[in-house]
Amino acid sequence: MDYRYLGRSALKVSPLCLGAMMFGGETDEDVARRIIAKAAGQGVNFIDTADVYHAGRSEEIVGRAIAADRDRWVVATKFGFAANTNGGPNQQGQSRKWITQSVEASLKRLNTDYIDLLYFHRAIPGVPLEEGVRAVGDLIRQGKVRYFGVSNFKGWRIAEIVRLADQLGIDRPVASEPLYNLADRTAEVEQLPAAGHYGLGTVPYSPLARGVLTGKYGVDLAPPPDSRAGRGDKRIQQTEWRPESLAIAQKVAAYAAERGTDSIAFALAWVLHNRLVSSVIAGPRTEAHWDGYIKALDLQIRPEDEAFVNGLVPPGHVSTQGYTDPGYPVEGRVVM
Repeated sequence: MDYRYLGRSALKVSPLCLGAMMFGGETDEDVARRIIAKAAGQGVNFIDTADVYHAGRSEEIVGRAIAADRDRWVVATKFGFAANTNGGPNQQGQSRKWITQSVEASLKRLNTDYIDLLYFHRAIPGVPLEEGVRAVGDLIRQGKVRYFGVSNFKGWRIAEIVRLADQLGIDRPVASEPLYNLADRTAEVEQLPAAGHYGLGTVPYSPLARGVLTGKYGVDLAPPPDSRAGRGDKRIQQTEWRPESLAIAQKVAAYAAERGTDSIAFALAWVLHNRLVSSVIAGPRTEAHWDGYIKALDLQIRPEDEAFVNGLVPPGHVSTQGYTDPGYPVEGRVVM
């Protein structure tokens, strides 16, 4: 395994990060544990989960699966979203109260006494960052957290959180986790350059555009019943389920086949062929999915491959003109 430094930290991680979002839900524990064991045998040492993935069951499964070899793993988890729909106003967000409560609960579910990498799961417009940074700094000093990072933060917020860390005498964040794939390259405009400038390693999620870039979806066909789109997943319907992206996925599949590979390996290898990227999160539902992901590590991206992708989606742009993810709206228009 060709390990990479996570940003400017001294922490080394595998270029593929095992995403555990499906574990405890679509992926039962037996399958999840087989995937984790297989990944470990292949040299993967980086695993990503969150407190809200399947109401904490993902963390529980990860904790049990890695217990015998805990210290070799770099375990990333997150805070910020509501734990459940019946919680009160302080059972989410970035207050000291919620961060502390969330981390203590994650430690119990993971069955560990420390978290390697703790992410702010999202940016919350209008909420000051200083209290959250102070709280995370306290957790680091207590030995409960080793490093911290940010997820879905725009470039200016990355700069602000770095400024606050410097001001408060806390080590800077080491990782930024944006959405990034060849059908949505908007992270190249601010998020990746800001992370690189301030020393954060970029760890993209959704490199396959929630499965669209596998090429399994036809432009004018109903999705397979066992797929994310076929199950009626809300987020894919809001985001990647766009005719332009579906058409691009078919072009990528044909191009990859000519290259002697497949669209899954090609899309993952393309994301990794960026010096600003430390690792990419690949979240399997099945063992077969993981077997497809690991092939990306043996694929070399060539200049003509970069030109092909640029012809589909120009750098910094998205497949669909005028598209904005409703989960992360544009903030610069504040109507009087």
